[in-house]
Amino acid sequence: MFVVIILVLIYLRKTYRATPSMPEWYGKLQWVLIGSIALLVAQAVNDQTRTALNWVAIAMLGWLLYVINSDERFKEAKFLVTAIFPYLVVNFVFETAKLISTDFYNQWKGWTDAIETFAVIWGVGTWIVTRKQRKELKKARQKAIEEEQNNKVISAMKAQLEIEVAERTAELRKQKEELEITLDELKSAQAQLIQSEKMASLGELTAGIAHEIQNPLNFVNNFSEVNKELLHEMKHEIDSGNLSEAKNIAKDIEDNEDKINFHGKRADAIVKSMLQHSRSSSGKKEPTDINALADEYLRLAYHGLRAKDKSFNAKFETDFDDRIGPINIVHQDIGRVLLNLINNAFYSVSEKQKQEIPGYEPTIVVTTNRLGNRPENYRVEIKVADNGNGIPQKVLDKIFQPFFTTKPTGLGTGLGLSLSYDIITRGHSGELKVETKEGEGAEFIIILPTQ
Repeated sequence: MFVVIILVLIYLRKTYRATPSMPEWYGKLQWVLIGSIALLVAQAVNDQTRTALNWVAIAMLGWLLYVINSDERFKEAKFLVTAIFPYLVVNFVFETAKLISTDFYNQWKGWTDAIETFAVIWGVGTWIVTRKQRKELKKARQKAIEEEQNNKVISAMKAQLEIEVAERTAELRKQKEELEITLDELKSAQAQLIQSEKMASLGELTAGIAHEIQNPLNFVNNFSEVNKELLHEMKHEIDSGNLSEAKNIAKDIEDNEDKINFHGKRADAIVKSMLQHSRSSSGKKEPTDINALADEYLRLAYHGLRAKDKSFNAKFETDFDDRIGPINIVHQDIGRVLLNLINNAFYSVSEKQKQEIPGYEPTIVVTTNRLGNRPENYRVEIKVADNGNGIPQKVLDKIFQPFFTTKPTGLGTGLGLSLSYDIITRGHSGELKVETKEGEGAEFIIILPTQ
């Protein structure tokens, strides 16, 4: 047991050697250590004093554990109480048993040796585990000290940064105000450019509108003149008493009125369509006949270009899928997209026609097709194809970018395809893509969901 006392004393002296608050204990521990070594030697030399010295060792170890447990200055060594106290209790019980009955003790000596061995193993194990934990705790404390030092450095840097940030914030606030003014100006300019693009496309349609309206108006005027003559004839037949012939004339007048009504409604539809085109989009989707819409804008665009250039002539074809019923779209927006693509196609073939290539015939083809095999996943495909010059590969990736145009200065704003792309992809969750071969033509493909 003196060996245990000596080990504990060595540990305490080593641990608290540099502790300023414990100089008196350092001296006491030294004298206890010397006494323990002397008693250990005495116990080894004289076997007759073993029992008495065992009780001395029990008392010294008990006193030592009591001091460690009760004095807060030994708090880092309190794990020794947990490690050694079972060993102390075991030895106290065994020495007491020897005093009461040596024969009883000797009878159970095998068990007492096992229990004492377990107490030793417990103490050593607890010592090792606690020592490992203390090392980790020491590392944690060292880390905490380093973090505290780092925090002080960081605090100083933070104070400096706050000053710099305050100065920078003042600069940024000023720049922000300047940028907001610039942004407002840019938004205003953008709105004007978009409206200019809409008005430019409408301007290109003016001649085509006049041509398309002229036809139904001519029918209205012609049938009105015919009806006027038929009314004179009917009045004459009534005066002559020829009611049968008067009824036949009335039937002709009635048929002519139906034709006048039909062509009047046709002119009214053209005017309403153009009014929708010129207005700002409401964003409201409504059932629309996409075939009729494509056909109308194709004809208007062609006659508009013909009115500006009498020498221009082109072949245009349509192939519409009759299976497509009304689809939910924003009428004005899709109309603008179709008009832009068709105008671009006519511009491309007109530019190629100016090259006077032998046998070249400008051709525009507009087709529609229903895709999908079930109503819930039906889609509509619209193609606008031309046999013009096509789009150079080097600029193909840029054609949907705002303000990019391949037309000469003054002939395009560069917003047509950009607006069209936004209308199809963002406004209608569709697709707009292009397939082209330089020198042979281009084909723009729109895919729209029907729901």
